[in-house]
Amino acid sequence: MEGKNLLRYVFLLFVTVLFILFTLSNLSSPPSNTAELLDCAAYSPWCTSKNRIQSIKPEILQKPTAPTRRRHSADVPRHPLDPLTIPELNKVKEIIQKHEFFKNKAYALHSVVLEEPEKKVVLGWRKGEPLPLRKAAVVARAEGASHVLTVDLGSGEVTRHETGHLSGYPTMTVEDMTSATLAPLANADFNRTVVERGVDLADLACLPISTGWFGKSEEERRLVKVQCYSMKDTANFYMRPIEGLTVLVDLDTKQVLEIIDKGRNIPIPNAANTDYRFTHQNSYQRLVNPISIEQPKGPSFTIEDDHLVKWANWEFHLKPDPRAGVIISRAMVRDPDTGDMRSVMYKGLTSELFVPYMDPTNAWYFKTYMDAGEYGFGLQAMPLDPLNDCPRNAYYMDGVFAAADGAPYVRSNMVCVFESYAGDIGWRHSESPITGMEIREARPKVTLVVRMAASVANYDYIVDWEFQTDGLIRIKVGLSGILMVKGTTYTNTDQLNNQENLYGTLLSENVIGVIHDHFITFYLDMDVENTENSFVKVNLQREYTSPEESSRLSYLKAVRSVAKTEKDAQIKLKLYDPSEFHVVNPAKKTRVGNPVGYKVVPGATAANLLDLDDHPQRRGAFTNNQIWVTPYNESEQWAGGLFVYQSHGEDTLQVWSNRDRAIENKDIVVWYTLGFHHIPCQEDFPIMPTVSSSFDLKPVNFFESNPILKIPPNFEKDLPICKADDASA
Repeated sequence: MEGKNLLRYVFLLFVTVLFILFTLSNLSSPPSNTAELLDCAAYSPWCTSKNRIQSIKPEILQKPTAPTRRRHSADVPRHPLDPLTIPELNKVKEIIQKHEFFKNKAYALHSVVLEEPEKKVVLGWRKGEPLPLRKAAVVARAEGASHVLTVDLGSGEVTRHETGHLSGYPTMTVEDMTSATLAPLANADFNRTVVERGVDLADLACLPISTGWFGKSEEERRLVKVQCYSMKDTANFYMRPIEGLTVLVDLDTKQVLEIIDKGRNIPIPNAANTDYRFTHQNSYQRLVNPISIEQPKGPSFTIEDDHLVKWANWEFHLKPDPRAGVIISRAMVRDPDTGDMRSVMYKGLTSELFVPYMDPTNAWYFKTYMDAGEYGFGLQAMPLDPLNDCPRNAYYMDGVFAAADGAPYVRSNMVCVFESYAGDIGWRHSESPITGMEIREARPKVTLVVRMAASVANYDYIVDWEFQTDGLIRIKVGLSGILMVKGTTYTNTDQLNNQENLYGTLLSENVIGVIHDHFITFYLDMDVENTENSFVKVNLQREYTSPEESSRLSYLKAVRSVAKTEKDAQIKLKLYDPSEFHVVNPAKKTRVGNPVGYKVVPGATAANLLDLDDHPQRRGAFTNNQIWVTPYNESEQWAGGLFVYQSHGEDTLQVWSNRDRAIENKDIVVWYTLGFHHIPCQEDFPIMPTVSSSFDLKPVNFFESNPILKIPPNFEKDLPICKADDASA
């Protein structure tokens, strides 16, 4: 009998590992053979859509043409900002292995990325010149301590940097997350509890949940909480929580420290109607005919040297990043009058995401995620699905990252670049018949989109950087995926006690969608024409007239004020105190004397309403304002701090900004936070339609006049004519 039990345990462990590999592609161990690393399919089952579509009837869905696979073994950097290549990552691994500080010790590399050259060096570099020295920025853990290192790829020298006494730990590795979810299975009490809840261990799905920080005694340990679900009869295990069961695990030792087992009276929700896969629907609805943008002459953009994007009047450097997702650098736009490329932004990226849930009970209070600093926004980026995530004629870019042992692997098709036309209008004017002038002028708006999508467990974040020919940059975030839900005994709202707080919405029988927020903070190093810029608040104020001067009682006046220090530029958006927010170059003027600039144009957003002294909000203090401006500092890039995991909030954007440094006519960075309040509704069940919001970086007196005045309209001869299918056939 003991032998049978052992075999059963080994089998269940094997099934669990396979499940984790399938559902969370970034929770897998990369292959050790470097040759295998040249294709993401060797690292993650999500890297190919073959298995997902082969069971669908051909007449219903045809397999899209897969993007061309690129092999990266011979990649070489051609630009100072190009990411580390596979040969370079292998060299970093070799240097670390031989370094006496790590030799014969257990260690893990939590981040290995390019240490970008100094900004002035990059700005001074020209194509064809030798590249600056290539260095790697490495965050490692060894013997229970975190280390920040610079590895010189030329000399092999390793430099250690002091991090002071800051709290917190580096981003979890994929190996951390994998081992954490397996740890409870080695605990007999945990297994017994799961079986007593009526869940077969073979149907178990578990997730690693960051603990946050709440001032507790375990703060000297690197911890994670594991919660589990039943995946019986559905791929959507998120809708079947084992409510009240939480396991506290030491990430370093993999020891189970505590099992909290409450809510045994709460049933596991039914699997019926939860599966969202096309092949598992009883029927399908074709609401619209297929639609596609045809480009008879091909796309208008080019990508030189793998990372330099050129389109219309834009040029910028693009690279995937394991923490930020994507990084846009050296964004420049061509002046229509002079033909010169003019600097707009040195660097833009997703700095941090803060997702606090609004349930203070034992199994939920700690769910206050920092998705970039805790999990790695780029590490969670999934391969994009051709024709659905991105349209035909999209260009796909791979991410090359390092595993915990330093071995490189490829995240295939992580980013796509494509041109978009949605029937929008670039500009137009038609004259009224009363003028006698028969004028109808209109121009189509075509844009260039850079897209990535991160699946951070249940939630999917779609981030678009959209470039327009009129000089505008739109940054857009879409939220989709699956809600994180709570089990309940209720099956109908009629059963509720008026005094009881569900902390959310009853979505289905025994399922509550918990209220939560999403805050996405962007880092925008604006270099408008040069590095010396100023931040100007242009406030619209009501002014009153005297009876003698006008029949009007009031009007609005634009009052400009230049922010002298950081606190002057801490902005909370107010509907009834409207302002514009300009980044200008005081040394560059238009022909009529206006300083050239760009303005931040807010979109629909949300403010963080948590108490400022609440532990999660102390860590997420970068969401206290929607706009911040800081002087450029290469060490201040992550709004939640370098080490976010279990941090105490003493190294955040709020802390830096409170130093109140001078920002007038300086090299400055603008920070903008998009916010979403999410009160779940039944339409979010079992999977959510995408909801999105955006903000713009728009030219303001940057050009002498309308920069797209001279673009031609569309003519019939320029566009293909597609014959519609015979509906009766």
